[in-house]
Amino acid sequence: MTDLTLLHESFRRNGRVNEFLLAALSDADFGLSDGRGGWTVGRHLRHMAGFRVGWLWNLSRVHAEPLLDPTQKDEDGDPLWRWHDCPPGELAAAFKAGDEAALKAVQSALDEGRAFDDPWQEGAYGSNPAHFLQHTIVHDSHHRGQIMTLLRAGGRTPEEMDALDNHWAIWRE
Repeated sequence: MTDLTLLHESFRRNGRVNEFLLAALSDADFGLSDGRGGWTVGRHLRHMAGFRVGWLWNLSRVHAEPLLDPTQKDEDGDPLWRWHDCPPGELAAAFKAGDEAALKAVQSALDEGRAFDDPWQEGAYGSNPAHFLQHTIVHDSHHRGQIMTLLRAGGRTPEEMDALDNHWAIWRE
């Protein structure tokens, strides 16, 4: 079996960076956008957190189910994500639950020696289910970069931006 210790540590650090960013945002920050039709900071964060449940719905529905609200359905009759319309202050819980579900789904697939389900025929990490964790880290990093740009353009001072850059200390531990 592949030793996933370093990947798990990286994945958990990625989660801590997301927590750091969420804690640094004001209520007004969630509404910042580029003014040209681009996503708001809040939409980026919802997308990031929702990415986990969206992929888990494809890869391992049993691990997606705790993240869903079976009392609410989308237009296809599938249950909605529990946090689909939550206040910004509840997004940290969405990230935490999604991260734990992702870790459990990957470990379950590895323990059973199986690839992930791939009902949408997207090539769902056929070589190793742990690639889902790597994909999540890269995906989150992409959107955090966009969020940082929106914060800068939204009026954060250079000193405030420097304080946000303290999240790099998490990666240097």
